[in-house]
Formats: sequence, structure tokens, C-alpha cells
Amino acid sequence: MSGAGEGAREFGRSATLLSAGVGAAGLLTYVYFSLASHNLDPTEYGEVVVLWSAVFVSISVLYRPVEQLLSRTIAERQARGQSISSALRVAATIQIGIGLITAAVVLALRDPLQDDLLGGSEALYWILFFALLAFGASFFARGYLAGNRRFVLLTGLLLAESFSRAAFALAVALGISEGQTAVALGIAAAPALSLLVVPLAFGRRAARATANQAASSSGAELKFVHGGGFAAAVLVVMLSEQTLLNGGPLIVRGFEGAAAAGFIFNVLLLARAPLVVFQGVATSLLPHLTRLRSRGAAGTEAFRLSITGTLRAVAAFTALAATVVAIAGPDLMQIAFGDAFTYDRAGLLIVTAGMGLYLTATTLSQAAVAQGQVRSAALRWAACALAFLIWCLLPAFDEARRVELGFTAAAALLAALLVPLHQRPGEEVEPGSPEELEARLAVADEAG
Repeated sequence: MSGAGEGAREFGRSATLLSAGVGAAGLLTYVYFSLASHNLDPTEYGEVVVLWSAVFVSISVLYRPVEQLLSRTIAERQARGQSISSALRVAATIQIGIGLITAAVVLALRDPLQDDLLGGSEALYWILFFALLAFGASFFARGYLAGNRRFVLLTGLLLAESFSRAAFALAVALGISEGQTAVALGIAAAPALSLLVVPLAFGRRAARATANQAASSSGAELKFVHGGGFAAAVLVVMLSEQTLLNGGPLIVRGFEGAAAAGFIFNVLLLARAPLVVFQGVATSLLPHLTRLRSRGAAGTEAFRLSITGTLRAVAAFTALAATVVAIAGPDLMQIAFGDAFTYDRAGLLIVTAGMGLYLTATTLSQAAVAQGQVRSAALRWAACALAFLIWCLLPAFDEARRVELGFTAAAALLAALLVPLHQRPGEEVEPGSPEELEARLAVADEAG
């Protein structure tokens, strides 16, 4: 019993560290864009934003399914005392195949990607190419570390990635290097440099795990289709988040050019800054809610109080943020991102309201996952993301205002649609289960 208690305490400490690391990684990403905006002209900065948005939407589609498959199956097979060799082999085969296909497609589409998306920059094109490949290896490592419950090393990987990326923008700010290419290189170099923590995962514990796996190699081989329903639902949620947060700059790029994309990205960072800090809270909120739900009727009231308390904190924070934005929002944005853009107070207030509604929706989404209703939540996320895209393509208002209004309206709709899931009991996710791990890892990924 004491051994089990110690294991639970170790898991809790590691999860707490991961939560803190997720928040810190998000803040370092914010620093990267702040420095980039100060040291590049509007068009150059906008092209970096477009590159970033294209990379992160792509890797959500390409690599998160394999990451989730790997983390889930490693955790599941280790819990059963089975070998993880087949899980590693199948996931590696899929990941290598995806990487080769991605490389071929990006090479085949070089002209439209380079000329139409990236403003004709050959350097940005090759950064896009290598970033997509490097993130494939990084996401495989994340899945491996999470599945083995190596949360300390997973935290190190996330922080190493964000710190490395910020270092490239800092080098330009200090005059050590200069120009758009130097800043953008951080997008490709960061996932590669983050892999330096991976060798630490193969020490004495890995050797013991290999011995244990050899002794229990009677477990069934992992097939290519395994536990896909939950993973697919989590993927839909993640893709919908990327659409709401990164789709706007790409749409504006198509209508008004790179500089306008950089402007709307900065405005949305007003919402993303609290979001990346909240990711750390969300990473801890999910296991907390999951454990409350596992207690049955005894934990129902505590579950409700936890959600209510989080939502009240979100409302208070949003009210404070709105007050600050109303008083000094445009000035603070220029301090953070330079005076290349003039920020509209009304637009900032709209996005601030959207931030509060989005935090509300994220909290309710975590409650739905803890209640085993991730598939129902995913349908609601997808519907709101689709509505956002359709709205942004309508000829109403200017492009930036459409994105601001669309983000806030989509967040409000999502929160309203998720409320019934919170109020309707579901089949809870088991504490420490592969499902909980998978959802928690997805939250950690959003630090990017």
C-alpha cells in the first residue's frame, strides 16, 4: 500500500511540474513573437506569423494522431505488463511514412507554398520544410515520454523547444544576428534542439523496462487500428482549437497580405497569452476532475464545485483584463509588439471578451473529457470551428474585424453548447487511464 501511495505521490509531483512547464513554455512562445514584432517590419513579421500558423495547423493534422496512439498504447501495455516493442515499431513506421509523404508533398508544392503563402521567400520555404520534419520526431518523443510517465523529461522537452525558439528572436534583438530568416529559423531549430533531452530517457529505468517487457512478451501485438475512437475525438478538438486560434491569420493573409496577418495574430495573442498560462491549469484540472468523477456520487458535488470555482475565476480574470484593455489596451499592445501597427480599442475589447468565453469553453471541455464525453464535445468543437471559417469568408466588415467577431462568437457558441454536457452525467474516464493521459498530453501540446 505504501508503494502504491508513493507511486501516486510521484505521479502527482510530476504532473504538477508538467503543468508549470506548460505555462512557462507558452509564455516563452509569447516572448518569441513579442521580440519578433519589435525587430521586423510588418510584412516580414506577418510572413513569420503565416509560417508559424501553417506549421502548427499542419502538425496537428499530421503528427498528433501518432503521438496519441503511442502515448496511449505504451501506458496501456505497461499497465498490463506487456511489451511495448510492437507499439514503438508500428508508431515509428507510421511516423516515418507520414514524414516521407509530407516531404514529397511539400517539395511538389514548392512554387505555390513559396510564392503564394510565404511571399516568395526561399528561406522561409526551406524552414517550413525542415520544421515539418523536425516536429515529426519531436511529437514521437512526446508520445514516448508521456506513455512512460516521464513527465519531468516531457516538461524539459517542451521548455527546451520554447526556449530555443525564443533564443533566435533574442539573438536578433541583441544584434547578434539580424533579419527575418534568423528569427524564423527558430521555428525549425526548436523542435530539433528539444530532442537533446531524449537520450536521458534511456537510462537504468529503460534497461529495467526492457527486461520486464522481455519477460512479458506474450502480450498481443499492437495493430494499426487500436483504440482510435478516443484519439480521433481528441484530435478533432485539437484541430478545432487550431482553426479558431490560427485560422484567422491565414485567412487574412489570403485577403490582405502578410502585414495584415501579423496584425490580427498580435490581436489574437491578447487572447492567447492568458490561454497559454491556463494550459497549465487545464493540465492539472483534467486529472483532478477525473479522480472526483471516479468516486461516484461522493465526488459529484466536489466535481461541480471545482467547475464552478474555475468558471468564477475565469469571469473575474476576464473582467480585470477588460478593465485594463479599456484603459490602456492600445498602448500596452504597442509596448508589447512595437509601433508598427495601430491597435483598435474596440477590437481589443471584443477579443478580450472572446478570451473569457474561450477559457470558459476550455474549462467545460475538460469537464466533458473527465465525464467520458469527449466524442460529444468534439462534435461541438468541430461545428464551431466550421461556423468560424464560414463567417470569416463572408463579405461583412473588414477582414480583421470579421476574425475578431468570429472568434468571440464561436467561443460563446462553444461554451453554450458544452454546458449541457457538463450538466448531463457520462461515463467517467478512469484516473491514470490511457484516456486521461491522452487528453492531458493534448492539452500540453497546446502550449505551442
